[in-house]
Amino acid sequence: MQTIGRRQRRLRPSCPPLKLREAASVYLTMLAVFLVILVVTLQGTVPRENDFPYRVPLDPQGIVELSWNVSYRQEEVHFQILLKELKFGLLFGMSDRGEFENADLAVLWSDGFQSYFADAWSDQKGELHMDSEQNYKLLRALKTSEGLCLLFKRPFATCDPRDYLIEDGTVHLIYGILEKPVSSLQAINVSAVLRKGLQRVQLLKPEISIPRLPADQKTMEIRAPDVVIPDQETTYWCYITELPEGFSKHHIIMYEAVITEGNEALVHHMEVFQCATQFDTFPHYSGPCDSKMKPERLNYCRHVLAAWAMGAQAFYYPEEAGLAFGGPSSSRFLRLEVHYHNPLGLKGHRDSSGIRLYYTASLRPHDAGIMELGLVYTPVMAIPPGESHFYLTGYCTDKCTQLALPPDGIHIFASQLHTHLTGRSVVTVLSREGREEEIVNVDRHYSPHFQEIRMLRKIVTVLPGDMLRTTCAYNTEDRTEATVGGFGIMEEMCVNYVHYYPQRELELCKSAVDLGFLQRYFNLVNRFNDEEVCTCPNTSVTQQFSSVPWNSFNRGVLKSLYEFAPISMHCNKSSAVRFPGEWEKQPLPKITEVLPSSAPHCEHRLGHLPTSPTLVKLERQEPGLA
Repeated sequence: MQTIGRRQRRLRPSCPPLKLREAASVYLTMLAVFLVILVVTLQGTVPRENDFPYRVPLDPQGIVELSWNVSYRQEEVHFQILLKELKFGLLFGMSDRGEFENADLAVLWSDGFQSYFADAWSDQKGELHMDSEQNYKLLRALKTSEGLCLLFKRPFATCDPRDYLIEDGTVHLIYGILEKPVSSLQAINVSAVLRKGLQRVQLLKPEISIPRLPADQKTMEIRAPDVVIPDQETTYWCYITELPEGFSKHHIIMYEAVITEGNEALVHHMEVFQCATQFDTFPHYSGPCDSKMKPERLNYCRHVLAAWAMGAQAFYYPEEAGLAFGGPSSSRFLRLEVHYHNPLGLKGHRDSSGIRLYYTASLRPHDAGIMELGLVYTPVMAIPPGESHFYLTGYCTDKCTQLALPPDGIHIFASQLHTHLTGRSVVTVLSREGREEEIVNVDRHYSPHFQEIRMLRKIVTVLPGDMLRTTCAYNTEDRTEATVGGFGIMEEMCVNYVHYYPQRELELCKSAVDLGFLQRYFNLVNRFNDEEVCTCPNTSVTQQFSSVPWNSFNRGVLKSLYEFAPISMHCNKSSAVRFPGEWEKQPLPKITEVLPSSAPHCEHRLGHLPTSPTLVKLERQEPGLA
């Protein structure tokens, strides 16, 4: 610990809850309580340490740790940062996709004598500027035996165009450690900061009541034993295990992550999949998921049982439902997939992380189900290269829900959005009789590197005749060939796995553009372009897309095609067989009324007042205080 806070006055308050000595008199106790109330009244509410339920390490070594809480009533987030090896300051903030340019920042810095805190923003060159509206409010700076503890808050929305709007979905957090004193905020350039990085979290966690767990609950840990984490940035580790012989049907009612101590900053996310019932056995395997030694049969373990990502808390099922596993109708084999994120190439870390399932033999009233919404995995849905924002939409039509859902409908309580590498945003909207009713789930800053099953803030009921529309935005600016839909990581998907009850036969409700209309597109491109586009019957759709010259005309026509052409609907049972009916060349569902755009709740200031940084008064946790 170096010069942050040098020559600052020693104060008694601490970041952890302050307790008076047992020998204090009643009078002094009442006086202390009065003073605390007075300070809180003057300075704003300072949350206690145990008021921060969410926690993530920001850097791979765990030197910078973030905790936070959310107040929906006050529409603000309280942040608490512990810096274990502080030198001369810290940058912390948010940006669209984790860039350090055009970022919204809270900055702590020292000139070697005094320490300062300010709300700032970075320009396209990475240079910092004082924000005219100081929306990051410093509440406390405390030096403890662990390091420096900073507590500050910020509203969800500020109406400042340079500030990040905190909303539902993924938030890209950035941090940087200043290793030299700086004379002023303007003297900082983020490009010169060597120790910096990115962390993705869901800041706005939903407020939900925790259901009661039954007395007969049991636990099962799905963990990959004694993995030596590879010294490379990204590793997906696959491990196959199996349920006991004769394991009867149970309900999963909760699950949580089990992280090996010391690896909290390396284990990025994990998923547990159930294997397909069509195979009696699966080979036991523990190794990289992309290894040539991985048995091909592991690709048939795709049914998600549990998913966790860094920063996520325990996942609870509603009291009236549980996720069924075990019994004669399901496979005994499970696949655990662990994503290790090791950008520093750390060596020698052994890991046995995984997911702990809580389950019961006392079955709840309803089986929970998982339904796929969005686009069919097919190359007919493609994104041209060089696109900054290209949108594709998949439909679960009213005709399908009318046929497949019960009269009282189904109740969606959680959702997992999914694309591959070019996905940038995903949203699913529920419509009824042509009118948009509500958003099921949305992530405007979606990252394919941060996928988790998220509990919804409120349960969404889908009735027969309702329509669900899932739209994904893609960025292909770094690609020179068309990106087609498919299973491969370099292909694309647009999926929302919704978790609901009661479980029905409907497992997949998705669409794709009609193939015949797509062939008309290729014929049109071939006619109006000098370059030859092969439309031979024996040429695949992928090959035809690869031969399209991507000028503005061809891009615009493809975009229009996806916006008006009829669709092929997949209204499928779990057996992959469609429900009876006519599903080809279906007209696009019509929307007659859209949801109004939600304006952020914030006060518009008429003018910009002169601002200056906050002088940091460093408090110290004194010996003898708990």
